[in-house]
Order: sequence, then C-alpha cells, then structure tokens
Amino acid sequence: MGSLAAEKPHAVLVPYPAQGHINPFMQLAKLLHSKGFHITFVNNEYNHRRLIRSNGVDFVEGLEGFRFAAIPDGLPPSDRDATQDIPALSYNIHHNVLKQPFSELLTKLNSTQDAPPITCVIPDAIMGFGKEAADEQGIPSVLFWTASVCGFMGHSQYFELAKRGILPFKDDSFRTDGTLDTPIEWVPGMPNMRLKDLPSFMRVTNLDDIMFNYLGKSCQQSLKSSAILFNTFYEFEEQVLEAIKKLHSNIYAAGPLSLLLRHIHGTENYGSVNPSLWKEDPQCLEWLDKRAPESVVYVNYGSITVMSDQHLREFAWGLANSKHPFLWVVRPDVVADGSGGGLPQEFYDEIEDRGLIVSWCPQAAVLKHPSVGAYLSHCGWNSISESVAGGVPLLCWPFFAEQQTNCRYACTVWGTGLELNHDVKREELTELVKEIMEGEKGKVLRRNAKEWRRKAELVTDVGGSAYSEFERFVKEALHYEN
Repeated sequence: MGSLAAEKPHAVLVPYPAQGHINPFMQLAKLLHSKGFHITFVNNEYNHRRLIRSNGVDFVEGLEGFRFAAIPDGLPPSDRDATQDIPALSYNIHHNVLKQPFSELLTKLNSTQDAPPITCVIPDAIMGFGKEAADEQGIPSVLFWTASVCGFMGHSQYFELAKRGILPFKDDSFRTDGTLDTPIEWVPGMPNMRLKDLPSFMRVTNLDDIMFNYLGKSCQQSLKSSAILFNTFYEFEEQVLEAIKKLHSNIYAAGPLSLLLRHIHGTENYGSVNPSLWKEDPQCLEWLDKRAPESVVYVNYGSITVMSDQHLREFAWGLANSKHPFLWVVRPDVVADGSGGGLPQEFYDEIEDRGLIVSWCPQAAVLKHPSVGAYLSHCGWNSISESVAGGVPLLCWPFFAEQQTNCRYACTVWGTGLELNHDVKREELTELVKEIMEGEKGKVLRRNAKEWRRKAELVTDVGGSAYSEFERFVKEALHYEN
C-alpha cells in the first residue's frame, strides 16, 4: 500500500440491520468517502446477501476505498426477502452476540495490507457492541442516531415512566380505555405530549420486555459516548435538541444528510452503492412523468410495517374511492399473515387508469417528483426527511417505535401532516385524501411542507447550519481536516 493510502483515515460504519438504518448510514458513508475517508460498511450476513440479490454481485465490490464486510447475527440462516424478526435481532444485539465477530473483523481489518489502519468506528447508537469493541481495541468511536431527536428523547424516558409508576400497565386494556391519552408534560424539550405520542415500545405490561429494555438502555448508554451525530437540523427539532444538549455536551445536528450529498462532485460514481434491500421498480418514475403536477398520492409504509388483510383492503378502497391518482408500494411481506394480501379484480378494474402498485421504488426520487401531491406514510424518519426534501405534506399512519412521536410532531409542531386512525376505514381515508389534495387544510399543509423544504435546503447549503455542523463533526469528532 502506498504512503498516500496509509495517510487516509479509515471509518468503519455499523448500521442496525434494517433498511431504515442502512439508508442514512450509506449517506454518511458517501459523504465521508467524498472527503477522503476509506470506508468499511458492515452489514449482517443476512442483509449482505439481500443487497447482492437486489443490486447484483458487483455491488459488494464497492468502489475504490469503499468496501463492504459482513458479520453473523446469531439468528437462524434464512433467504427470505423480508426484514428479520426485530425483537430477536435486538435481543442478540443487546446481549452482545455480535460483539465477538465484530471485534474479530476490526482485528482483521487492522492487520490487512489492503486498507489503512482504522481511525474511527461509527456504530448505530443502538448497536452498543460496536462502541464496546472499539473501546477494547483503543479505537475512537462516535455514535450515529439515525431517527428523530424527539424519538431519542422519547425512548430515553422509558425507565422514568417506570420510576413514576406509569409502567408497566396492568393489562392490555390500556390500549382502548383512554389511558394512552394521558398528557405527559415533563419530557425535556417536548411539551404537549400524550402517552400515545411516546415511542411505542413503552406500551408494556412487563418491564422485562426486550424492546423496552433494548431501546431504553441504548439511549442511556448513548449519552455516555464521546459524540452523537443526529440526522436532523436545529430549526426542525430546536426545542428537543436544546434539551439533549444539557444531557450530552457533544452533539452534532447535521441533517438531512441526503441534502448534503448534493455537494458531492461525481455523485454518479456512487450508483454502484445503492443501499436498497429490495429490487426497485424504476417504471414508477415514468408513470409519474405522465401525471399533472401535485396530483398523485404516494403511499408507502416503509420496510417493516405489517398489517392485516382487512386493513390492506380498507387502504385499497379508500384510495380508489378518492378518485385521485395514486402510486402505492405494497411489499410482498406487508400482510402480517403471509397471505400476500390479494386484492379483488374489481379493485384493479376500478383503478386501471389512475393507480399504480409496485413492490418497491426509489422513494427519494419519487418524493421530489413534481407530480406527487401528498404522501401517506408510516412516519419513519427517512420518510419524514425525504418528505421535507420534496416539500410534500403527509397523511400519517404510524406503526411502531418513534413513528408515533414523529406523527405527533408532523401534525402539531411542523404543521405538515394529518393523522389517519390506526384502525383504518375506507371512508375516513377517502375523506382525508380529498382534504389533503383539494381542501383548505391541505393547502396550508402543502405551504408548510414547502417552507420546510426551503429551510432544509438553506441549512444544507455551503455555510448553512447543518453543513457547518457536518464539517465540525468531521474535524472535531473524527479528528480529520481535509
């Protein structure tokens, strides 16, 4: 290896093994690579195989100075094209099953002639073993929290809820008896919250619940790290960022990372490192090209959300009856019982000239398409960020984790969303689609969404606050000046 390569900093990135975490980690990897970092991107073996299936075998070759590696996660092998069992995966991460293979990988990377020595490890904030393994080998580490800051603060309150005697709930009646409407006014930087607006893993009748402990402890541990990078910007989550600053002195709000990517020259070189775990259907962009501006409702529930066959039918007829054109992403595994959620022929006849159903699509490009007028979303953080980048208002149908919190913010703080009842009914959906596409409220939401797009572009411009935060992150947290 030449002396030039030896001088390169080498960052090892370790996202949580799910699409919603891999996407922002890939954005971070590209940004660091463009600044001169050698990148090793670590997936679990299951997702490594899926990336090869969706992108071709050349994918894992990466680029010059951009390599992929894989570690086992301790779960039974599977070739399913679906997100793994989240509690089982989280249990193994929480109990350090992945730590030894990751430590061995670090040792191997540091002894190879093909890459410079590792200068930093950047684990997902919920991949605690990454920091531990780096600490043991004397490698500096900084954490990346890929979701919202309001979500982080919400998760970090789990043990406080137990301390106050609010948790555990005595039985499942809390879901329907109004308990979740209880106001919660003591969460730092988050006024006007209700129990139902906190991340859903606090909805427990047993404090030994896997996800409750995994997320609660991950957030506590994160606050002891040397630095945390957040994929957000100050104006968007100002109040809660100020509150986090009092708990951790070294945080960086440098998002949306997707908008920082526009400053990279030669972005087309990164075409070979597409992070999608599903094969994307490019025809949807051509279909959108034929539609009027802001006329299409885009529907996507993200990579994990599942629903009943009945709910799928309610969505189908709610969209059909609105008479608005729609682009609907229906993953093969979206119906919880595995039936594939077949829809009747009469539905397809009804939507023939105005509905397109695909199994996956290039979402960021879709949300920036001028034909898209609204986004029916599960409110995952990538989806929120991409809706901001596209200036598109939201119909919110949160599923789990901090999606409930993001939904509350979209509907009350950012003024960009309307919430759909969790037990979705076609009549309500039809009404909300008409409201957001044609109504007065819809006009206000669209105006607000476009204003947030303007602000997000401003802060990620050269010299903007998020742009400067990222530069500061590289210089101070990663100790690198390019």
